[in-house]
Amino acid sequence: MARGTAHIGKDTYTTQIEVGGHALTGDEPARNGGSGAGPAPYDYLLAGLGACTAITMRMYADRKQWPVNAVDVTLHLTHGDDGAMVVLRTLVIHGAVDAAQLARMVEIAEKTPVTLTLKAAMRIDTVLA
Repeated sequence: MARGTAHIGKDTYTTQIEVGGHALTGDEPARNGGSGAGPAPYDYLLAGLGACTAITMRMYADRKQWPVNAVDVTLHLTHGDDGAMVVLRTLVIHGAVDAAQLARMVEIAEKTPVTLTLKAAMRIDTVLA
């Protein structure tokens, strides 16, 4: 499965991240005391969900040989009326797809691996090395 590391020194919140052989930078925006040198942690969470959604939908459309030209995924992390965190995911599917295909694509979006992981509220075990 996936592996990653994060390292922060004395720099205010700027964090060096390595995931899947890719070097990334995480930070907080200036309003939270950071320098905005990279996306904030929740931005990366949304990026992972968005990428997984788009990739899974592309794979599905290709396998079905549906005329999907592009998929746009817009994500907004907010709080619901009950105070719980909610992600509003909006899909725009470009191409000559019919209503039944669009409905199926929405069903597929609800079953992407990252969607299912987030909805299952995965366990996180923390140890001190």
